Amino acid sequence: MQSTDSPSVAVVGGGAAGMLAAGRLVELGCRVTVFEHSRSVCRKLLITGKGRCNLTNDCSREELLENVTKNPRFLYSAFSSFSSADTKRLFSEQLGVPLKTERGRRVFPVSDRSHDIVDALKRYASEAETVFEHVTAIARDSDGAVCGVVTQRATRPFDAVVLATGGRSYPLTGSDGSGYSIAEALGHTVTPLIPSLVPIVCRGDICGRLEGLSLRNVALSIRRDEGGREIYRDFGELVFTSNGMSGPMILSASAHLRDADLSTLSAHIDLKPALDEKTLDARLRSDFEKYARSDFVNSLASLLPSKMIRPFVERTGIDPRKKAAELTREERRRVLTTLKDFEVGIASLGRIEEAVITSGGISVSEIQPATMMSKKCPGLFFAGEIIDVDAYTGGYNLQIAFSTAYLAASGAASFSQERRERDA
Repeated sequence: MQSTDSPSVAVVGGGAAGMLAAGRLVELGCRVTVFEHSRSVCRKLLITGKGRCNLTNDCSREELLENVTKNPRFLYSAFSSFSSADTKRLFSEQLGVPLKTERGRRVFPVSDRSHDIVDALKRYASEAETVFEHVTAIARDSDGAVCGVVTQRATRPFDAVVLATGGRSYPLTGSDGSGYSIAEALGHTVTPLIPSLVPIVCRGDICGRLEGLSLRNVALSIRRDEGGREIYRDFGELVFTSNGMSGPMILSASAHLRDADLSTLSAHIDLKPALDEKTLDARLRSDFEKYARSDFVNSLASLLPSKMIRPFVERTGIDPRKKAAELTREERRRVLTTLKDFEVGIASLGRIEEAVITSGGISVSEIQPATMMSKKCPGLFFAGEIIDVDAYTGGYNLQIAFSTAYLAASGAASFSQERRERDA
């Protein structure tokens, strides 16, 4: 337990970044109070990775930086101070959560339970006080430095404050964007807030007809309708929604589409990427011979999910009741082309409330990258999604949260200690 003479630090926000910052501050000998305005901590973390919690990516610092889509250089010190290897060591060795690495070097708890990661963070920060109150402002002294936080009930004094309130995505988990207004009141710039890692809304009714259908091991290409220039390419899984598409590939693709005129783009899905055209044509001839007396619509059961067959047949323009044996060479070519290039027109990105993360936030030009301290308000430190940085899906964004939180905690502890010694 820390004494009353220990530096005191407030952590505003009880998410992944806030809880890791709180635990690190306790390790550094600070008295810590976590302020969380929702009814429990780490609510958003519980739903990450489909409830499995992809907590980091097992890669080097350079590869982490390569997967940051906005302001990667700002994170050099953060990733150097607390890497993905450090994240793995913290959870597996110090906090006792067995981990595993899956495809794409994504790291998960062996249990596939995000609750295990949340419980570990609670243990890490167990010596911190947790207060379920809404912080409305940061208090400053006559020199402009942090001197406390203002809640709905009172003003409480602190030597430093870590602001880790998250973005505006998934507001039902507590990420309501309130931290932005707190920072703006202190003179900080908030860059435009837009959804990132978000589902894509598509043109027409095709996605609605396929709603709920998940496609695995398919290839995706996002291209311009005019000229066909490719914007993005990936391989993996996607799922059709009532008005568009989601899933890992789509979420990653959305990070590349923020500045594009989406109405001029289409998604092209290769339903059989493992087969080249010659091999696929041989497969089609074999299947159509096998189902020679069947209607065309009934000859595709071994090629496509049942829910996709009718929309697919309509896309080919071939009479669904035509016998498979009667298909012409040109019609077989149409089937092949549609299998290798199932096109879906793009309309827009989903709403920010549906986004995994928020792109935009506190301008990095106003934050010291070596400490995460505000350049405008001494004693105020930033961590996590509130900062104007984001990355692709695959554990990179949680690593940003952990790395910036670790660095912010270290900076806040040093600042608080120096302040105490100076004022003694």
